[in-house]
Amino acid sequence: MKRNKFLILAVLLLVAVFLTGNMDKEKGIEVGDKVPVFSLQDQNGELFSIENYRGKKAMVIYFYPKDDTPGCTKEACRFRDSYEDFKSLNVKIIGISADDVKSHQGFSEKYNLPFTLLADTQNEVRKLFGVKKNIFGLIPGRVTYVIDKNGTVIHIYDNMLKAENHIDEALKILLN
Repeated sequence: MKRNKFLILAVLLLVAVFLTGNMDKEKGIEVGDKVPVFSLQDQNGELFSIENYRGKKAMVIYFYPKDDTPGCTKEACRFRDSYEDFKSLNVKIIGISADDVKSHQGFSEKYNLPFTLLADTQNEVRKLFGVKKNIFGLIPGRVTYVIDKNGTVIHIYDNMLKAENHIDEALKILLN
C-alpha cells in the first residue's frame, strides 16, 4: 500500500513537471548576466525601454503573477511603502506581469503605486528572463532581479509564497 502511494506521487510529480514545460528548455538570467534588452508598455500606455536605464541607474525588476490578488497586492504595497528607501539609493523599481495596460493602470491607481508597472501580455519578457511557472504550471512565478548601475544582475530572489520578502531581499543587497 505504501509503495503504491509513493508510485502514484512520483507519477503525479513527473506529470506536473512535464505539463509545466520547465524541463530546463530555457536557462534564464543568472547572477553576473547583463539585463536583456526589452520594451513594453507601462501602466500609462507609454513605451518603456530598458535601454533608457541600463548603464545609468540601478534597478529592481520584479515579476509577479497578477494584479489585485492578495500576495501581489501585499508585494506591490511593500514596494510602495519602501519606495523612498529605493529612491534614496537611486534605484528604479519595475513590476512586470501579464496583465494589460488597463489592469496595471487600475492597480497602480487603487494602491497609489509610485513605480513602473509593465504589461508583458505575451509573456515574452518573462520568457526572456526565464521566469518559470509554479510546479503545476498554472501560476506565473514570482522572481525579483536586482540589477546594478552597469546593467548586471547582482541578485535573484525566487520565492512564490513569501511575496513581501522580495522587498527586504532587494534592499539588503542594495545596502551592502
